[in-house]
Amino acid sequence: MSKQQAIHVGKISGVFGIKGWVKVFSFTDFRENILNYSPWLLKKDDETKRVAVIDGNLQGKTVVAQLDGVNDRDQAASLMGWDIFITPEQLPKAAKDEYYWSDLIGLHVETNLGIQLGVVEGLLETGANDVLIVKGERERVIPFLQGSTILTIDLNVGKMIVDWDPDF
Repeated sequence: MSKQQAIHVGKISGVFGIKGWVKVFSFTDFRENILNYSPWLLKKDDETKRVAVIDGNLQGKTVVAQLDGVNDRDQAASLMGWDIFITPEQLPKAAKDEYYWSDLIGLHVETNLGIQLGVVEGLLETGANDVLIVKGERERVIPFLQGSTILTIDLNVGKMIVDWDPDF
């Protein structure tokens, strides 16, 4: 199951200094990893722009970036609120038995007894372990524990098999 959708990795949240740097709210883990991906595809409403990341770093808890063609504070301010996307090809290949959340969203989920539960709509970090949000005839929250609740994941077929009571 090859998803060619852009992956939402952050948002431009402010300006930094007077030379056109932007503050970035990053969804990546670690925050500064967003700087490893260039170019960014910026989207706001129906507009899109592709920009190269020239430089960037972590300033305390904030990620700041210098973008190609953005040379002053006014240009940086015009990008506030734009969402940052990258392509799946920009991500490093996941190791065996590791998955990007974006690969799991949209997978069909069924129990080891063949009962259809629905489709993965999202994932949440809970602290103890991540959980899948599966929507079918109703919404279920299933712990993402490979080898116990998550038995198999087949990205090529678009299916996940889980050991889960369908009544729960």
